[in-house]
Amino acid sequence: MNTLSGKIAVVIGGQDGIGGAIAQRFAAEGATVYVTSRRADEGDHDFGSGTLRARRIDASDVTALSTFFEAVRVEVGRVDVLVVNAGLSEYALLEAIDEEHVDRAFGLNVRALLFAVQGGTAVMPDGGSVVLVGSIAAGIGTKGYGVYGATKAAVRSFARTWANELAPRNIRVNVVAPGPTDTAMMAATTPDVREVLTQLIPLGRMARPDEVAAAAFFLASSEASFITGAELPVDGGMAQI
Repeated sequence: MNTLSGKIAVVIGGQDGIGGAIAQRFAAEGATVYVTSRRADEGDHDFGSGTLRARRIDASDVTALSTFFEAVRVEVGRVDVLVVNAGLSEYALLEAIDEEHVDRAFGLNVRALLFAVQGGTAVMPDGGSVVLVGSIAAGIGTKGYGVYGATKAAVRSFARTWANELAPRNIRVNVVAPGPTDTAMMAATTPDVREVLTQLIPLGRMARPDEVAAAAFFLASSEASFITGAELPVDGGMAQI
């Protein structure tokens, strides 16, 4: 029996990479999964024993998010599982940071995430689950990624607060925190950067998106029914040892 059979899931930022892997894992486990992305090819198709429903939504557009969640409510009545993955990472040392850099990062990684959780939990029944995609960057102080790390620290803080606020509804809120992961975003960096990062990982390689998806699936499922307010690193030990 599939763990998410009959569940309605939403993955904000689920077109490809980590978000895409999460959406596919949820659908393979029997869920109907609404996947949002600015680049999504809209449409529905079966995947495994579930369904993927792609919707073109800009996560930073609060009005569009609100309209999207209302459409989901009308179509299927609820959201059982919400994953917020939409985000960006840009390099800038302290002396090079400008207002646009800060606004882009906090606008998508923090502001959009907040309103996605607000909209999703408004149509979530008691007993639902929220998984936020954070990063080990929140705690390791990587040069040139101070703003990005700060946004992910905000995500971690939100998870603690919202876990407390939503506990009376038995809605769990957790964070999956990947380390360097073999995605298109990572492939766009130089080979030298990827080599340096890999050398910092005790297990000697980057994560695969499906490994992050497995952790997100665990946190979303009933297997994690007594876990809330937590962060689960998926980093091969990089920030743990």
